[in-house]
Amino acid sequence: MRSHLLNDTTAEQYRRLVTDGVERVAAKLAATDRPFTGVTVDALSPLVDKIDLDQPLHDTAAVLDELEDVYLRDAVYFHHPRYLAHLNCPVVIPAVLGEAVLSAVNSSLDTWDQSAGGTLIERKLIDWTTARIGLGPAADGVFTSGGTQSNLQALLLAREEAKAESLADLRIFASEVSHFSVKKSAKLLGLDPDAVVSIPVDHDKRMQTVALARELERCTKDGLVPMAVVATGGTTDFGSIDPLPEIAGLCEQYGVWMHVDAAYGCGLLASLKYRDRIDGIERADSVTVDYHKSFFQPVSSSAVLVRDAATLRHATYHAEYLNPRRMVQERIPNQVDKSLQTTRRFDALKLWMTLRVMGADGIGELFDEVCDLAAEGWKLLAADPRFDVVVQPSLSTLVFRYIPAAVTDPAEIDRANLYARKALFASGDAVVAGTKVAGRHYLKFTLLNPETTTADIAAVLDLIAGHAEQYLGESLDRAS
Repeated sequence: MRSHLLNDTTAEQYRRLVTDGVERVAAKLAATDRPFTGVTVDALSPLVDKIDLDQPLHDTAAVLDELEDVYLRDAVYFHHPRYLAHLNCPVVIPAVLGEAVLSAVNSSLDTWDQSAGGTLIERKLIDWTTARIGLGPAADGVFTSGGTQSNLQALLLAREEAKAESLADLRIFASEVSHFSVKKSAKLLGLDPDAVVSIPVDHDKRMQTVALARELERCTKDGLVPMAVVATGGTTDFGSIDPLPEIAGLCEQYGVWMHVDAAYGCGLLASLKYRDRIDGIERADSVTVDYHKSFFQPVSSSAVLVRDAATLRHATYHAEYLNPRRMVQERIPNQVDKSLQTTRRFDALKLWMTLRVMGADGIGELFDEVCDLAAEGWKLLAADPRFDVVVQPSLSTLVFRYIPAAVTDPAEIDRANLYARKALFASGDAVVAGTKVAGRHYLKFTLLNPETTTADIAAVLDLIAGHAEQYLGESLDRAS
């Protein structure tokens, strides 16, 4: 079994087997003509269930053949231009190369003695990102597994900085369309169920600062402690960007920690055309960025950034076997001192490779393309009487629903849109997402692929309308 360990004696075997795997995936990518096959849970589950993991095949080629049946054939392929659903981006090749390198070397980014060069690369990328944001010379941060973890850590720091006598007194303010991880984080941090105060949004799905000011004033009058305001730089459902400068002013007025969840909108940090849409982010106390959403990186690649590096001490614990306190005096950089995680992948390498090959402008050009595409898609939807589109996009998301000419029952329209989404997914021709707006079912395009065209958008809209009309026709037949 030692022949399977990656070391100096097996380097050639590693080269050959990984090449075989890459060739299989490359062939699959080249031949994929739909984002999904339409396979069902009931069809795929028996193939996985029948595999006996206690009976290995002892042959990599046979395992790859098996993998074709249980995964590669029916995977959802985000690189396809008609994958339009969630915040999953196609990935750039330099980042995939970085993934291969980091997996093979397998550095753990918790301590210097496990990741010497990796530690410095991650720190350099954190400095680069905080400079792009404009957080100032005292800024710092650390890579995380994703936006949920970044938001959790930011709110942990905010909780500790608030210094409340009782956790029951703490309040977090976030818009009604903020990410669910805000409420989840509050629960994990031991706050009361009503600790998150939901702030209404305007027509463009942006936090209403007048309402925020009112709630901050009410909080202080009631003897409660405003712990943090979470402003969103690109909401998951709408791509809306809260009015960051106004929110920053209120946070300064009330002495409240300002966190910006820019997991989605962080692509604007590299934008050549739309950087001003996220102005005000530089006034935040902490920021979440997800490079695996809008920097075209493989999952996972995310970070939490802070204005004041000293606040990261709230996540610091020392263990004699790992990062004893003496290492701080010896100026040994251990990233575990800043992180909620201990063992941690060298995910920063993917972004490093991307920047060194493509440059920030290359990333920005790609993100600008999808923002431009969303603007064109909005024009298509706004001009099409079959559809109701909710807001003009700030980033690359379109929320809309099919409105039949002859049906006025909102519940029936809901069912038609739900059916259209499911039927489209089952066909494999395209993948779209769904959400609710004012209690009604809507569909969603999240456009993160620069290869997607307006022709793709128009074609998918026709498919959606066709499926919805088929449902409504069958519904009328059943009713008659």
